[in-house]
Amino acid sequence: MTRRGRILVVDDEVNARTALAELLRDEGYDVETAADAFKALGKFEAFSPHVVVTDLKMPGMDGIELVKKLRGMEDAPAVVVMTAFGAVQSAVDAMRAGAAEYLTKPLNFDELTVVLDKVFEQQELRRETRQLRARVRDRVAPNNIVGSAPPMQRVFEIVDQVAPSRATVLITGESGTGKELVASAIHQRSPRANGPFIKLHCAALAESLLESELFGHERGSFTGAMTRKDGRFQLADGGTLFLDEIGEISPAIQVKLLRFLQEHEFERVGGTQTIRVDVRIVAATNRNLVEEVAKGRFREDLYYRLNVVGLEMPPLRDRRTDIPALAAFFLERYAKENTKAIEGFGPDTIELMSSYDWPGNVRELENAIERAVVLAQTPLIEARFLPPSVRPKTTPSGMPSIPGATMADLERYAIIETLKATGGSTSRAAELLGISVRTIQYRLHQYNEAPRSEIAVVRKEKPTPGPSLRSSERE
Repeated sequence: MTRRGRILVVDDEVNARTALAELLRDEGYDVETAADAFKALGKFEAFSPHVVVTDLKMPGMDGIELVKKLRGMEDAPAVVVMTAFGAVQSAVDAMRAGAAEYLTKPLNFDELTVVLDKVFEQQELRRETRQLRARVRDRVAPNNIVGSAPPMQRVFEIVDQVAPSRATVLITGESGTGKELVASAIHQRSPRANGPFIKLHCAALAESLLESELFGHERGSFTGAMTRKDGRFQLADGGTLFLDEIGEISPAIQVKLLRFLQEHEFERVGGTQTIRVDVRIVAATNRNLVEEVAKGRFREDLYYRLNVVGLEMPPLRDRRTDIPALAAFFLERYAKENTKAIEGFGPDTIELMSSYDWPGNVRELENAIERAVVLAQTPLIEARFLPPSVRPKTTPSGMPSIPGATMADLERYAIIETLKATGGSTSRAAELLGISVRTIQYRLHQYNEAPRSEIAVVRKEKPTPGPSLRSSERE
């Protein structure tokens, strides 16, 4: 029978203890027993029970004291206490100490199985909740910002300096550079870390919807407003509001946002009640707001209100030394998510990724690694698993472009083209290239995994008959 979980039965009455253990084993549980609380604690390291079913009245250490000790453990089990009829107050004391449930003796086994089903279901829910919270923490934790290049070190310094303050922060930089991660890091390292971190992508909504999302609306304020709705400012009270793509908001929204930054108050759409909230604003944009101000598309006073502390995210091409570490970070994440045993990157792959400009920045690198992990058929990520846009382009003549090609690409091109010129003669090609025939044969074996159109001219050389063959040709 499939084991349903581990249960430790603790009772000083041997017959009751043995009988209960046998019944639970018949139900499919993995069961151990202990004659008292001290023996129960001694079995924990080896058995690690999910649930402890314990009597309350025992010599030495009673059930309530056992419950308290179990609750202090790092991965505490659930505890179900058994008490004699009429000793309900003791059971209540055990529940206050941290017991999950209590049952009266003599036990009704059907009632016990119902209680155990409930306890195991609650444990599973708590386990899923912990895993979900861990994933969320992983996504927003400051250590998710990978980088040791000088431009990133300057970013980290500013984050550490600005996080404890109440100052509004404007994060600028190209798309995909990690502006949201930095905003999360500022929030997580601030005194508001226990408050909400609310995000809004300003470019994703029309003006009327954006106003409602920011400030909320009253019932009947516009067609479809069937109930009153709180906006993001109210939801972020006591925390941080991250406004992404702030450069896309309309002049009307700019006016209302400026008022909030000046007075920390607003009204819902269609409402007259003034609402005050304690919200820190962190904004981000990939636009040059100085140019937008000069062209009259963005209010100058709002720009200065937002840009109390400016933080510019460097593009990935300006921090190439971080690419291997970022790639390894994403490889570990997506290999785990896709349950694939991938050990790392081939040396040519790292060289190729480090030479590519990554116009989509870190986001493009992340997507490329996720794709490579999904497609990978080998323990190491090879260049052929990367998106075509990342792999080196060739010139009209077919020669890999420089810069942009790896040494392996150039070597491959030289071997293939020389073999074409010699009609497929490995010995002649080796002589022209200054390498051994065996090296060419080894490379051709590797290239056989390439599309056939690339190696169609490469054929195994058949030596011509006659005694005058050179030793290099006989290889």
